[in-house]
Amino acid sequence: MKVDKSLEMETDFNPYYKMMNSGLKTTVNIGDEEYIDLASNNYLGLANDERIVKHSIVALKKYGLSMCGTPIASGYIDLYENVQFKLARFVNLDRAVLLPSCYQANNGLFKAITKEKDLILIDHYAHSSLIEGAQATSGKIRLFLHNNILHLEKLLEKREKYKNVFIVTESVFSTEGEVIDINKYIEIAKKYSAYLVVDDSHGIGIIGPQGKGILSDIKTEHDKIIYTASLGKGLANQGGIIAGNNELMEYISYYLPQLIYSTALVPAVLGGIDKTIDIITNEFPQIKNKLDRNSSRLKSILKQLKFDIVETSMPITSIKAGNSKNAFTIAKNFYSKKILTTTFITPSVPQNQSRIRLIANAGLREEDMNKLEDKIREMVL
Repeated sequence: MKVDKSLEMETDFNPYYKMMNSGLKTTVNIGDEEYIDLASNNYLGLANDERIVKHSIVALKKYGLSMCGTPIASGYIDLYENVQFKLARFVNLDRAVLLPSCYQANNGLFKAITKEKDLILIDHYAHSSLIEGAQATSGKIRLFLHNNILHLEKLLEKREKYKNVFIVTESVFSTEGEVIDINKYIEIAKKYSAYLVVDDSHGIGIIGPQGKGILSDIKTEHDKIIYTASLGKGLANQGGIIAGNNELMEYISYYLPQLIYSTALVPAVLGGIDKTIDIITNEFPQIKNKLDRNSSRLKSILKQLKFDIVETSMPITSIKAGNSKNAFTIAKNFYSKKILTTTFITPSVPQNQSRIRLIANAGLREEDMNKLEDKIREMVL
C-alpha cells in the first residue's frame, strides 16, 4: 500500500504531520522557526496554563506515571473517581465514565448498548468515530440528511419494527462550526421515545454562559440523553467521556470493552482535567470574551481580504477552498507566512468542498493578533 502523494507533488507542500518542538504557547516552534498556531483545538488557550501544569505535576508525584491497569482493576484511583464526578456535574448529567479518547468512546458505545432489533439514525456528516462505532453493531443503520430534522422525523415515523431507536449527531460540526438546535433534537427524541446521542467535543468548555457545553442550553429534560465529548479541545487535556443517567452508565462501566480493557488515564492527565474544570468554572466569562474577540477579528480580516468563509457563531473560521489542490495551495500560503492551519480535503469533506480551518484561541494576545493580521495582509497583497 502506498500513500497518494500527487497533491504534495503538484503543490510542493504537505500540510500534515508538521513536527513541532515546543508546547502550545502563543507561538509554536517548527525547527528553528516560530509559527502562530491557528491549527490546534486549544480554544481557551489553557494547554500550557501554569496552574494546570502544576496540578498535573502534583498528581504525577503522588501517584506516579501510571497505575498500570484498567479502571475496572488497579486504575481506579480516588482522583479518577473525583474527576468523573466533576465532569458529570459540569455537563449536568448523573454520571460519567472516562476513556483514553473520545474516539474510543464513540467507537465502543453502540456495540455495548445496541442489539440486532435496534435502529441507529445518524447524521450524514457525523464524525467518523460515530459512524464506525455504529457500523460495528448488528443494528440497522440509516443516515439522515445533515442537520435535517424533517428528514430525521420521516425516518422515525418508520420505527415500529425496531425495539430501541438512537438518534446520533454532533453538537458542533467542527469543519465549519455549525451548531445544532439541541432543543429540537430533544423534542423529537422525546416524541418518539428515542435515545439522543450527542458528541459535544467542540462544545464542552465553549458553549453556554458557563462553558458547560451544549446541554446547558436545554429547555426540557430527557432521560435518554447519552453524551460524549473529547477532553482534548476546549478542556485542553486528553481523554474522552461518556455521560448519561445512572442506570445506563453503570451498565457501560461493566460492558464497554474500550473502557474495561484500556489502561486508565494517567494521573497527570487526571490532575490536569481536574484543574481545568476549576478554571473554566471560575473564569469562563473572561476567557470566552478573549476567544470571541480574537475569533471576530480574524473573521473580519479575512472578509476584508475577500476570503470566502463560512458564517458561524462558533470560534471556528472556515475558508471555502474548493478542490483539494486549491486547499493545499491556500494552506501553503499561510504556512509561508508562519501561520499554522488545518486542511480538510476529501474524504473528510465532500468532493470540491475542501476547507481551511483556523481557530484564533483565547491565549493569543493583542500583539499576536496584530502580527497575524500583518502576515495575512502580506500574503494576499
